[in-house]
Amino acid sequence: MSDHFPSFLQRHQYAALEPGPRLLVLGAVHGNETCGTQAIARLREQLDSGQLRLQRGLLTLVPVTNPLAYQKHQRQGERNLNRNLRPHPAPANFEDRLCNVLCPWIDEHEVLLDLHSFHTGGVPFAMLGPLDNQDAVEPFAHAAAEQRMVAHLGCKRVVEGWMTAYVRGVERRRQQGHAVSPDLLDRQYGVGTTEYARSHGLYGVTLECGQHDDPQAPAVAYQAILQTLSLHGMIDRPLQPPADDIQIIRLVDVIDMAHPDDRFVREWASFDRLRAGEVIGHRHDGRPVTAPEDGYIVFPNPRALPGNEWFYLGVDSPRSL
Repeated sequence: MSDHFPSFLQRHQYAALEPGPRLLVLGAVHGNETCGTQAIARLREQLDSGQLRLQRGLLTLVPVTNPLAYQKHQRQGERNLNRNLRPHPAPANFEDRLCNVLCPWIDEHEVLLDLHSFHTGGVPFAMLGPLDNQDAVEPFAHAAAEQRMVAHLGCKRVVEGWMTAYVRGVERRRQQGHAVSPDLLDRQYGVGTTEYARSHGLYGVTLECGQHDDPQAPAVAYQAILQTLSLHGMIDRPLQPPADDIQIIRLVDVIDMAHPDDRFVREWASFDRLRAGEVIGHRHDGRPVTAPEDGYIVFPNPRALPGNEWFYLGVDSPRSL
């Protein structure tokens, strides 16, 4: 590993004398998404000064989860840390080595809050796991607790269906051969922090706090941490009620950028509505990419790398919180 690469991962722990839940909060899983880093710094100042007191349980804060990507001020170091997140017996890159430290840390906890931001404009939203199930894709047993956590984070939009969409996307990559890296062909590629956590008995939420440079995003992240601590009785602070009329959107597919010259027809924002047949973009050879049904575009990334996620497709979900 290069001498220019970070050589350690830092965490800050606060252990109350009264036993209680074990909560892990992550910032900067993607290095250019710093709202969580800023929110954690604000929280630590209050805890260290005594303005805020941890009353029970264990609180672990990781302000910079991918220090190489953070150092580079970009989404990833050598690969996307929030994909194919699992222990790697033979690590092939920096993020594989990070996984070998981070995964055991996740295993030590019961609840996870992962704070992110997104490329284009839009309002904050949370990523929700599946209903309780014993299926092969993402078995889970804590849906009720996770739904309650999501409801109290302050956002009015929720996205579900991540792993189902990813399974479909990876299978397409394997069939079409567009991927430029073996990692992108791995059927575990869609597994990020919360997906790994659910597979190891935790529940957790990824909160997208706003656009990367939105000055309100750190405040959204900070309030989410406080709400999570309040919900689990870890601080003496009133719990704000759930938002009204929360919209839930189900991801149904992920579309990759196949060539550097693939282009959107306009500047899309997450959750812009799509009509069946509407042109979303064009491939480098001029072929149109169209919406297969009425729905939404999610996570449009005009700067995606070839073989990586260009955008997602979502539809209204029948699920409610």
